[in-house]
Amino acid sequence: MIFRDAFPAFAATRKLPAYMTQAAERIMACRTAALGGHVESCPNGHVHRVHYNSCKHRSCPQCALLQVERWLLRQQQRLLDCAYFHLIFTVPDDLNPYWRWNKRLLGRLLFRAVRETLEELLGDERYLGAVAGIVAALHTWGQTLCEHPHIHVLLTAGGLALDGSWREPVKSCLLPRRVLME
Repeated sequence: MIFRDAFPAFAATRKLPAYMTQAAERIMACRTAALGGHVESCPNGHVHRVHYNSCKHRSCPQCALLQVERWLLRQQQRLLDCAYFHLIFTVPDDLNPYWRWNKRLLGRLLFRAVRETLEELLGDERYLGAVAGIVAALHTWGQTLCEHPHIHVLLTAGGLALDGSWREPVKSCLLPRRVLME
């Protein structure tokens, strides 16, 4: 495995946070004797296989796929039977040092800003005039594995009006880009 071959040299030349080193150690030990395992055997001796335990780390390429699939299934079960919009809210690069300093606080503030922005805009009669369903997920890295905190939002294409009725958006574009950017 490339990770096992390359990580020790990589770590020797950098000061890595403890969580990165721990993740790397778990991933390198994944499905090896280091994490223990169990034996599958036929009573007649036809089959004898050793299955090593997985690390179950969310960054592990062997383990994450199953966890992601389970998470997606749980999220799909929560969805309403309607159309959705996909929105992405990003943190300006200028704030990345603050992100590194206090991820928990900035994450809470980002979720709050997204929720308050959507509630205010969607509550306005010009856009929807209702309360929409929102599912939001924080991503901290971009596709190229660079630091890029952002929130993906799945937003119902409609919502509940004050009278309890379901209200559809007036236009095909729920919220204009220029309004969201402000």
